[in-house]
Amino acid sequence: MLKKKEIAIQPEEVIARIREKARKNLRNGLNCAECVFEAVISQVDTGLPHETMCVMTGFESGVGLIGDTCGALVGALAALGAVYGRREIPTSLKVAREELYGNPGIYRLFNRLPNEFKKRFGSTQCRLLTAQWRKNWCCRDHIQFCRNLITEMAGMAAEMAVPKDLARWGSAPFQERPGAEGKDQ
Repeated sequence: MLKKKEIAIQPEEVIARIREKARKNLRNGLNCAECVFEAVISQVDTGLPHETMCVMTGFESGVGLIGDTCGALVGALAALGAVYGRREIPTSLKVAREELYGNPGIYRLFNRLPNEFKKRFGSTQCRLLTAQWRKNWCCRDHIQFCRNLITEMAGMAAEMAVPKDLARWGSAPFQERPGAEGKDQ
């Protein structure tokens, strides 16, 4: 794990380790969400126990195997939650809104990941991303495609987590989001 005594390790090295760990996780039988989440929490000190990985088990193949949001994306979002997420209940609604929507704000950081995913891959929906393999789910091409998604999402989450920098990642304008039309972003 990235701890204080390992400060000499460059972020690029940690990011490369996380990407490789995610690939190995798939070979070892973890699902897409577990692969990404475990790779990040195994290399970045989040304060969470390794067993936290268990919360990702149900997010395989678009959440419970129904083809909704890609599990690799969900795993990356959860990993960033482990790094940046709130640890306490806010003292007021005003404080909560500022934490989430402020500049920097946690939701600005979380908004970047699915928007970047959609830009790179065309959709965030597992059923659309993997439609060509619906009749041959466990074929080599499908596994390679998902391995690429897993590796890319582990890398993207790692880039945003190492080093932890909410001012950098949480200050960009919101991209696509519901209810944002005509509002200051």
